[in-house]
Amino acid sequence: MSQDKKQRVTVEIHNRTYTIVGKESGSHVRLVASLVDQKMKEIQSMSKQLDTTSLAVLTAVNTMNDYQKLKEDYATLLGSFKKKEDK
Repeated sequence: MSQDKKQRVTVEIHNRTYTIVGKESGSHVRLVASLVDQKMKEIQSMSKQLDTTSLAVLTAVNTMNDYQKLKEDYATLLGSFKKKEDK
């Protein structure tokens, strides 16, 4: 399937079914959904009293924190690479 065409992929996250529409491959969407589900289970195991909304927000905050750290690490790595290139 062309990356330009949108497709629908049904996934399960936190015991609920969602249909995701996008240009990514079905396997990519399922992988991302699985990672979200795993992160939610991890957070819920530490705080069993969380309602679903709080759990989802904490999952989003944790995920964005990880993403921001990776962006910073990537920028640092690129900077180091460019410095070595300039020598």
